[in-house]
Amino acid sequence: MQTLTKKLALAALSAIVVISPSMAQRAPAPLPAPAPPPPYALYADLVLDAPVIVDAAIRSTSRIKGAEAATVPPGLTRFYVEADVLALIRGPVALPPRIGYLLDVRPDARGKLPNLRKLRVLLFARPVAGSSSQIQLVRPDAMRDWTPAADALARRITTETLAADAPPKITGLGNSFHTAGALPGEGETQIFLTTADARPVSLSITTKPAGTRRWAVSLSDVVSDSAVPPARDTLLWYRLACFLPPALPETAAPEAAEDYRFVLDSLGPCDRGNAPR
Repeated sequence: MQTLTKKLALAALSAIVVISPSMAQRAPAPLPAPAPPPPYALYADLVLDAPVIVDAAIRSTSRIKGAEAATVPPGLTRFYVEADVLALIRGPVALPPRIGYLLDVRPDARGKLPNLRKLRVLLFARPVAGSSSQIQLVRPDAMRDWTPAADALARRITTETLAADAPPKITGLGNSFHTAGALPGEGETQIFLTTADARPVSLSITTKPAGTRRWAVSLSDVVSDSAVPPARDTLLWYRLACFLPPALPETAAPEAAEDYRFVLDSLGPCDRGNAPR
C-alpha cells in the first residue's frame, strides 16, 4: 500500500512538471495601437483648395539642382516626381496614365532624404496650363500618404463639397438678437452669419428656466423646429468650427455673447492635427 502511494505521488509530480511549462508561457505581445484617423479639418482644407485630387503611385524622382533650384526654400530639396495615376478622385478633365509634379522635401533628423519610389500617395493639386500631364500641388504638404482611411475621407469630403446643398463658406458675423422669455432664466438668441455667396445661415440658441441650453443651425431664412447642431466631422461642422470668429462684437447683448460661447464650446476645436505626410 505504501509503495502504491509513493507511485501515485510520483505520477502527480510528473504531471505537474509536464503541465506547468505550458501554463507559464508568456502572454502574447499587445497589438500596436491603431493609427489615429486623419483629421477632418486638414483634409477639408486640402479638398476645398484642390480642383484635382489623385490617388497615385510614385514611379521615379529626379533631384533638381543648380539654377533650377534657386527658389527652393532653405532646408528643403526639390524633386521632379513622376507618378502613375491609380484613380482620379476629382478633376475637371481626365488625366493621362502618368503625371509629373514638383515636390519640396525636408530631410529627416539624420539629414537623409526619404525614398519616395513606389510610395502610394494622395495628391491635392491644380492643373498646369498648357500641359495635361503636369499638376501643381496646392501647398507644400498637399502630398499625403495613402491609407484606406485617408482615401475614404478625401472622397467623402469631395462628395460633400460637390453636393447641391453644400453649406456655404462662413465669412463673419451679422446681427444678433436676444429675447428674454416669460420665466426667469428663459430666453432665445438668434445670430446671423455672413457667407461668401450671401446664402442665409443662422444660429439659434434657446435657454430653459432650468438653465439647460439647446442650439441649432439653419441654412434657410426660416429656423425650423427640427433644426439640430451639425454632426462633428461634416462639412457644415467644419464651416462653423474652423471659421466662426472667437466672440461676438462687444456691442452684442451679454446673454447673446454667452450663448455664442456655448455654441463654440459645443462645436469643439478645429483640430487640423499633426498627421504625417
